[in-house]
Amino acid sequence: MATRYDRLKEIRRLDPERDFLEIYRLTVTYEFPWDVTRALELALYRTYAVPSIGRLLARTAELTERSQKRYDDTALLLDTVVEHGFDSEAGRTAIRRVNRMHRGYDISNDDMRYVLCTFVVTPKRWLDNYGWRPLSGHELRAFAAYYRTLGSHMGIKDLPQTYEDFERTLDSYEAEHFGWDAGGREVSDATLALMGSWYPAPLAPVVRAASLALLDDSLLRAFRYDPPGPLARKLTRGALRLRARAVRLLPPRTTPHYARQNREIKGYPQGYEVARLGTFPTPGTGGCPVPHGRPSAAPAE
Repeated sequence: MATRYDRLKEIRRLDPERDFLEIYRLTVTYEFPWDVTRALELALYRTYAVPSIGRLLARTAELTERSQKRYDDTALLLDTVVEHGFDSEAGRTAIRRVNRMHRGYDISNDDMRYVLCTFVVTPKRWLDNYGWRPLSGHELRAFAAYYRTLGSHMGIKDLPQTYEDFERTLDSYEAEHFGWDAGGREVSDATLALMGSWYPAPLAPVVRAASLALLDDSLLRAFRYDPPGPLARKLTRGALRLRARAVRLLPPRTTPHYARQNREIKGYPQGYEVARLGTFPTPGTGGCPVPHGRPSAAPAE
């Protein structure tokens, strides 16, 4: 019978530079599917506190008027690459969709690189606090390699190389750029409302309070939220740590769990095509900066 740490042993037998996709897939779909989903939600949420990002997201109205669709499309596009790989037909289509959406707007390389950093650093910090185990050094190297590769396919320049580089870049960027913007606050409020909508209506205020209790002081200041009381923080964070202890006692997963299987994905009950996900802000050709030969359409899911 498999034991709780057998998959970590399997991961440690792989090369984090060569086998980064396999390590990342094992980690996020077998070891921590729920935790990584929450961490990536928080990662994207952090970016709203950078005024240039929050203001743009408010102007597009994608996260304020079509919150569920934007959430679904982002999760599904990123998930496609995890499930099928960078060199697959579906993975290439997902990256083309992401690039074409971004190219419809004036987004700086620095902002793009910062967003990428949140995908590496936030899961590590979440799992340090609330995971049933922390990420190993092997996994951190694979995470850095995975997102270096994704960043390269997105045409992002001056990419961090190691986890420590990603972390330094994130911390320095937040220290310099976090600040108040009315658009960022609007997007934040819409995101908290979306999360509350996933539960029965009487629980929505509880979900909002718990979400705020998980935010660090820099985020609370940037959005000008009143700090949660110490009891709210203690209960919320204590509940997550209690969950981690319970998960540690469970047998390991025997099948992968991808983001497309999450109950929070609401918009495509009949399935979806990767090529039709997201927005179409401009009719330009776009595409992935890394050449792959002849483009091809995405398969139906």
